[in-house]
Amino acid sequence: MQLTVRRYFATLPAPCTTTKRFKAVDIKKAIITAAGKTQRTLPLQTLVDRDGVTKTALRILIEEILSAGIEEICVVVCPGDQAAYAAAAGGHGGRLRFVEQTAALGYGHAVACAREFAGQVPFLLLVGDHLYVSSRKRAAQQLVEIAGAENCAVSAVQATHESKLPYYGSIGGRLVAARKGLYEISEVLEKPTPTEAEQRLIVPGLRAGHYLCFFGMHVLTPAVMDMLEEQVAKADGKRGVHLTTALSQLAKRERYLACELEAHRYDIGVKYGLLTAQMALALDGQDRDEVLSGLVELLARRGMK
Repeated sequence: MQLTVRRYFATLPAPCTTTKRFKAVDIKKAIITAAGKTQRTLPLQTLVDRDGVTKTALRILIEEILSAGIEEICVVVCPGDQAAYAAAAGGHGGRLRFVEQTAALGYGHAVACAREFAGQVPFLLLVGDHLYVSSRKRAAQQLVEIAGAENCAVSAVQATHESKLPYYGSIGGRLVAARKGLYEISEVLEKPTPTEAEQRLIVPGLRAGHYLCFFGMHVLTPAVMDMLEEQVAKADGKRGVHLTTALSQLAKRERYLACELEAHRYDIGVKYGLLTAQMALALDGQDRDEVLSGLVELLARRGMK
């Protein structure tokens, strides 16, 4: 029997603001999508993590997920990529389950490929080409705790300049009363133009020219998988299967929130994205002083030319 968001979360404990009670909400599954033709090699790239250890982006992302108490992880890959991803996971390879996306029908289709894995429980969803740096607890842990407390689907968002709208899905909505950084979503658009965003995605309180764009991280429910399956059934090779379409439907049917986390996302798929992510990790890590000294020396040399 299919469960709606409200019916599922009605079985969960009442929301509570303590960490101990959050653990009672069983969000134990995560899905990583990594099958895009232009993104499939990005999670295999190596960086030096905050602990000074060289790791693949995939391994860094897996450790992010495990910090949230997730126990099972499914990676959606292109056919033939499983061995490379298992190796890139390092010592975490045994935790992974792989699902192949055999047809390029869009990002929503990649998510739908993991429907059997997700089952009838909420799940954490991440893209394979984003990394995260936070000032306190990990971003994934923050999101899982917020979703558990609010008892509904929640997408992480980040205030983003309009020049970057072509890279992200974006939301419109309003602040939840007395809750900083938490929004009731009213609209979801995929990669809107600045004109569309100005007309449909204004969120009170944001700086001019900035919009709330997806963070690459969501806690979603089985209802989203049902909506994606409806799109898959109608796909004819001309129309893709889009997660944002399902999320737009979700916003109209159920309570669906967005939250700004105390963290920053780094898209390693954009120009200089891998470099920017590496710098963010380095400046947040144990070798921060050494990295800063190197940067100062580099800038001084440039200034002498």
